[in-house]
Amino acid sequence: MIAYFLLGLGLLVGILLLLKWASEAEPRQILKALAWVGGILGVILGLFLLWAGRYQLAWIALPALFALMSRWRQIKSVLRNARGPSPSQSSAVETRFVRMTLEHETGVMSGEVLEGAYAGCRVEDLSLAQLVELWRAAQAEDAQSAAVIEAYLDKVHGEDWHDVADADAGDGGARAGDSAAARRGGGAMTREEALEILGLEEGASRADIQHAYRSLMKKLHPDAGGSDWFAAKLNEAKRVLIGD
Repeated sequence: MIAYFLLGLGLLVGILLLLKWASEAEPRQILKALAWVGGILGVILGLFLLWAGRYQLAWIALPALFALMSRWRQIKSVLRNARGPSPSQSSAVETRFVRMTLEHETGVMSGEVLEGAYAGCRVEDLSLAQLVELWRAAQAEDAQSAAVIEAYLDKVHGEDWHDVADADAGDGGARAGDSAAARRGGGAMTREEALEILGLEEGASRADIQHAYRSLMKKLHPDAGGSDWFAAKLNEAKRVLIGD
């Protein structure tokens, strides 16, 4: 009797959790989940029947077991992406001049200079004046690199770096125009780049993408101390992956 009670209790809890999730999920997700849940429940039922000594009935779980095994790779991918960005994950952007990463949990940006006078240096080790010098060099050669460096300057140094840049250039309007041009450069984003920016892998569901997008936008939106460039990249990555 205790075994049947535990089985019933487990099924009840599972059904309640499933109903709560179904009320928030999309129809396509529900259909996929039902197929997986059916297979898992079938396997659990078969194991329970074996444990209870009902060997003659355990065979009914075999179809569910085979179906579950055939979906194993897809299930692993979903489980890997189900929680969106994890503390160990990061987004990466590589351009001609810099390779930058963003830690999802902390929002900390770091990177390496790939070209120019400071090639091989860590961007976090450069002074504000050196970063502005790197930014100006990138402006003359590669718009995407300039935009990434500007995003880093915005996040780490706030508005202060503009004073240094304006003092060097003697023309704030020219700086703003160059920045706008940098944001427009770079061409169309690929699916691989979009997944890398959101910290996801191939096979991520629509819900995974939306969760990663919202989580990162909270850290990178200009109102939260982020930058317009990174916010635009997140919007573009979401659009490439799910079309809205």
